[in-house]
Amino acid sequence: MTDLPTPDTDRPHDLIGIGIGPFNLSLAALAHGVPADPQPLTTAFYEQRPAFHWHPGLLIDGASLQVPFLADLVTLADPTSPWTFLNYLRSRDRLFPFYFAERFHIQRAEYDAYCRWVTDRLPGLHFDHQVDAVRWNNQRKLFEIDFTQLDSQGEAEALGRAHARHIALGIGTEPYIPEPLKPLTEAENVPVIHSADYLDHRQELLDATHITVIGSGQSGAEIFLDLLRARPQGHENLHWLARTQAFAPMEYSKLGLEHFTPDYSRYFHALPEAVRDELVPRQWQLHKGIDADTIAAIHDELYRRTLHGGWPDTTLTPGVSVRTAGRVANTRIELHLEHTQQNTRSRLTTDAVVLATGYRERSLDRILTGLDPHMRRDASERPRIDDRFRLVLDPTVTGNVYVQNAERHTHGVGAPDLGLAAWRSATILNDLTGTNPYPLPERTAFTTFGLTPQNPRVPTQGPDLIPLAQNN
Repeated sequence: MTDLPTPDTDRPHDLIGIGIGPFNLSLAALAHGVPADPQPLTTAFYEQRPAFHWHPGLLIDGASLQVPFLADLVTLADPTSPWTFLNYLRSRDRLFPFYFAERFHIQRAEYDAYCRWVTDRLPGLHFDHQVDAVRWNNQRKLFEIDFTQLDSQGEAEALGRAHARHIALGIGTEPYIPEPLKPLTEAENVPVIHSADYLDHRQELLDATHITVIGSGQSGAEIFLDLLRARPQGHENLHWLARTQAFAPMEYSKLGLEHFTPDYSRYFHALPEAVRDELVPRQWQLHKGIDADTIAAIHDELYRRTLHGGWPDTTLTPGVSVRTAGRVANTRIELHLEHTQQNTRSRLTTDAVVLATGYRERSLDRILTGLDPHMRRDASERPRIDDRFRLVLDPTVTGNVYVQNAERHTHGVGAPDLGLAAWRSATILNDLTGTNPYPLPERTAFTTFGLTPQNPRVPTQGPDLIPLAQNN
């Protein structure tokens, strides 16, 4: 292994991004061309994967985004940007077909293709670069970023170091497997697949006699529908389990969607920590429900299979949790189930399992070990993050560490939402530059969240509300 030359040692970047998912890609796109003093902002973004791919295991044919195409990387902050989805269509001579298609929600595969189009053209993106450590150099007043360049096999090829005045963390999420289901991942000779890897193992699953899908969110619904459509009528042998009390639709009312506005993010951030922690799990239907069209498509497919008599060989059971799980005779899996409302227990034997159990934020601790002495944490030992998406560090660190999609505990359900990507990126760049390259709206929702407005510059309409008391 050789050391890479480090030309950046004496020429630090204004901003280095760690991870290139949609959120840091949004930041990189909006940062491109932003003026700084005395020259344009200098940036670099590092990603350990060899190329950009957005949930490749879930790019099921026909599956759509749950946000409109305007929630691309840049439009909601700068619709004149060259990196908009509409400009992507223009570059591919597809504007007129898209116009006549009248699609407000595009397919996931098209969003993935759009993001890859941006990465192919945007400078300053470095794939096959694994960031190993971040430190604060107090003498130089810069962050030091150690990285490993990987070869085509993912093996270490060379080491390098870069310096930056500021950092943006966008390392994303990772598949989550609840503790009772973890033994399944060790089951040899039995296909147990997290939904993140579904398409890579789809044929293996279809070859199984009986398949069980666990999880009531959008991914579980899409996978169940895809398997259902591919199984022969009368021999579907599909079981769909969910902990939620119903296969519930996502909250998609116009006022409900205002929970994904900057106004709500500001309101949520100002709440006491204990209130925020109580709110997040109660708001699951805002982001973990199922698109109504997908629910309708599942019901239509099940109904179609009854037209000539009989019922499809499927079982859809909500309100069920998996207590334990294990192998049976090396080739099958036994799930021990509990129905919470009935207070009953049962066993289910199956040949394959899809774990549509969602994702969790990746821990920042590995990368930020070197900054740990400077970090401020909340009562649950999570990093404190301020209203401008900055880690709260001690005053000796004069640079900022911005956080993308790891701040649900401080900013609410909008943290992983693509619709807030451009606004959050613009907020970061406005703060980083100390100027206002992206003027942002002062009000974004008709709903007034709380009696005390979080943005005092926005005048309230109607009668004045005088707070009588405030609980700390």
